[in-house]
Amino acid sequence: MRLLSFSVEGRETFGILKNDSVIDAGKRLQSDFHSLRDVLSAGAVNLLRGMTEIEPDFELSEIEFLPVIPDPAAKFLCVGVNYMPHIREMGRERPDFPVIFTRFADSLVGHAAAMIRPNASEQFDFEGELAVIIGRRARHVSRDNALDYVAGYSCFNDGSIRDFQKRALQWTPGKNFHHSGSFGPWLVTADECPDPSKLHLETRLNGKVVQSESVAELCFDIPALIEHCSIWTQLEPGDVIVTGTPGGVGAGRTPPLWMRAGDRVEVEISGIGKLENPIVDEDTN
Repeated sequence: MRLLSFSVEGRETFGILKNDSVIDAGKRLQSDFHSLRDVLSAGAVNLLRGMTEIEPDFELSEIEFLPVIPDPAAKFLCVGVNYMPHIREMGRERPDFPVIFTRFADSLVGHAAAMIRPNASEQFDFEGELAVIIGRRARHVSRDNALDYVAGYSCFNDGSIRDFQKRALQWTPGKNFHHSGSFGPWLVTADECPDPSKLHLETRLNGKVVQSESVAELCFDIPALIEHCSIWTQLEPGDVIVTGTPGGVGAGRTPPLWMRAGDRVEVEISGIGKLENPIVDEDTN
């Protein structure tokens, strides 16, 4: 099952993908749930499964995609340098523990929305990633049962402002410029992806493949990341762990390859879908 957050007719809602159409589950359940995160928090995904035969309400062309989890209260835990080829291209040693930084909800846009290159920098880099959406509260979880806590998976572009990222040891500024990243187009439920290590990720810039890697190349795999994060924070339904980017990033090339206004960037993951966004310059007027 594919679940998405979107806006239509002046309201934000959530729904179920059915072929190339959308069932507006939020409208039908508005008295109980206001967002997809509410559904996950209530453990009510099976309620959505019971709605899959309903006649769709909208075509995809009629909606505006939002980030899969648009709620500001959600935690976005991102993992740096977590693919072995990326570790090598950046000249780093294999870390002893996952490198974690955070993104804020307002730094993200949904599928087909514009990612913004800030006027403060020319170094706008692409980072295709697999996002893991937590389905139930997780604390002190063992890697042996870590995947039981996953609601599903999605595509993510951790658009990075490299010079701001490198200004200090903490990466937060370079990872949180307004609308510099993207998340979507939808969540694919975990039952459709029992072994995420078999997924393949590909990033394309203006149609050219710039990243292509198996998720099996993760330094710290998804069970290890859930185990690690659940030690020091209480993961809640709707929280997101963004697992890292493969080799091929713009900063690792000679000369560097930066995204510019007019570009289009795609992150496609087998079995999940394709996240596509145009690049625009910041408008300060």
